[in-house]
Amino acid sequence: MKFVVLLVAALVAASSAQIRPLPNPLRNPAVYGGPEASAVILNQVYEPNPDGSYIYSYETSNGIRAEQRGFLKNPGTPGEAQVMQGSYSYTGPDGVVYTINYIADENGYRAEGAHIPSAPRYNAPRYPGQF
Repeated sequence: MKFVVLLVAALVAASSAQIRPLPNPLRNPAVYGGPEASAVILNQVYEPNPDGSYIYSYETSNGIRAEQRGFLKNPGTPGEAQVMQGSYSYTGPDGVVYTINYIADENGYRAEGAHIPSAPRYNAPRYPGQF
């Protein structure tokens, strides 16, 4: 009997709870309004090659540009690695054009841009025991 009472109480509590929909970021005009909402692709290129290498680029009406090329480095050797390198740029809310240049290879992903902070230099000791 106690179980039935607890079950009924839980059902009543659940049915009386206020249900609110989750916020939809697509409805936020501050994020998705303006020129971004109506941007179109002005130019797009994709050229795959039989050896697996490729180039692609695009440009949109709101000033976004990207280009990338990919290829296989040292094919058929123990040091074989896929390489992708390129850049992209966009205009920030402050009106500044930001550009990021990057490469991804056997050493990981590395990006550079004037607005990206760089890690501090580490000066290794000259000989063991020196600090």
